[in-house]
Amino acid sequence: MEAKATLRQVRISPFKTRQVLSLIRGKKADQALITLRYTPKKAARIIEKALRSAIANAEHNYGMDVDKLYVVRAFADQGPSMKRWRPVSMGRVHGYRHRTSHITVVVAER
Repeated sequence: MEAKATLRQVRISPFKTRQVLSLIRGKKADQALITLRYTPKKAARIIEKALRSAIANAEHNYGMDVDKLYVVRAFADQGPSMKRWRPVSMGRVHGYRHRTSHITVVVAER
């Protein structure tokens, strides 16, 4: 039995998110929370929220024991990109994209 939590359209790029997700994959849930707490990246705060939600889903919806949970899968897919413009010299503009992520964390009992 698995429980999962998904955060959609989070305003951080998937590349930055995947760097932090690789730190918690396969760890016990409580150990993963400690790792995220002391990781100095913006993505760590967002992933911590998703992990806490997955743990709460496991406990409340499926009656799993919180002490036996571990992170089975954690991945970030690319969400929609927001197209933006920045003015540059001589009256021109350069386009850029604000990338977004769909973050999924799956926990299960061992």
